[in-house]
Amino acid sequence: MADPRFFTNVGPFRLDRLAEIAEAEIAVGGGEAADPGQQIVDVAPLDTAQAGDISFLDNRRYVKSFEASRAGACVIHPDLAARAPKGMALLVTPQPYKAYAHIAGAFYPEPKRESGIHPTALVDPTAKLGDGVSIGPYVVIGPQVELGDAVCLHAQVVVEAGVSVGAGTEVMQGATLSHCSVGRNCLIHAGARIGNRGFGFALDPNGYVDVPQLGCVRIGNGVEIGANATIDRGAGPDTVVGDGCKIDNLVQLGHNVRLGRGCVLVAQSGVAGSSKLDDFVMIAAQGGVGGHLTLHAKAQLAAKSGLMHDIPPGETYGGLPAMPLKDFFRLVTLWKRQLKNMEKK
Repeated sequence: MADPRFFTNVGPFRLDRLAEIAEAEIAVGGGEAADPGQQIVDVAPLDTAQAGDISFLDNRRYVKSFEASRAGACVIHPDLAARAPKGMALLVTPQPYKAYAHIAGAFYPEPKRESGIHPTALVDPTAKLGDGVSIGPYVVIGPQVELGDAVCLHAQVVVEAGVSVGAGTEVMQGATLSHCSVGRNCLIHAGARIGNRGFGFALDPNGYVDVPQLGCVRIGNGVEIGANATIDRGAGPDTVVGDGCKIDNLVQLGHNVRLGRGCVLVAQSGVAGSSKLDDFVMIAAQGGVGGHLTLHAKAQLAAKSGLMHDIPPGETYGGLPAMPLKDFFRLVTLWKRQLKNMEKK
């Protein structure tokens, strides 16, 4: 059970209601008849779930835990339904992880935001605030800022002059927004820094000469930006984050970077200035992309890889320097053989 200090369970739910929420079919382990009225009181992992809980199986590595589980119900792929313990209720779906996400969201919905402005907040009189905004303690809102309806700014958020934030967007504690426009229904986590000066300077024998960073950051709709992520404003052209992107904690986007729709950047990855990621590109943890490169649609970069040239559409690269992943694995195999030969000598 989730810690009640932080999460509120609104269950129980009947099994048939959870099936509707998950868009799944009801079945039962061992071929017995399922009870649509079975009461489910909570969600839980396979190894700790009890008779009143529902769990899920999405990764075949946990099949043995599934077979031994005491969960009263489980969300499962059709291919694995036959492995269920006798009597366990099943919600069968081709997408068990997605289905479980909907079920967990039903048990633990996001709390409703209370609208209003905390008395410690500093709001410039020229700022335009939409209906139902929520502004927390010690928030600072600068001149000419525009907040859409139901925007929520948690404690100590700073929104600098001229920034616009679309309706339904939530900005968590201590984040700062400058030189940017943020779309609708975004989620920006604690400590994120958006719109800071880009890292640009000219080399000179007498020292470095800073280049003015005159662009902005444009963030689309439905974007999530992780804790302590940093997105620099453009040097001239804008830095752009497309609709539906998922950016994890501690990710860095340099000036002029452009992300298409639905890109995913995992923890501690970074993209150097003026590189472009087309739609649905994925970069795994600590992947690094050099400047002025293009990762074409649905390209992927493996964890801890360093990319120094473009990736064609749909290809997966890995290694340092990054290359087609199958070539990298061939190199690893070759290195292992060479090491074994050296050991024999």
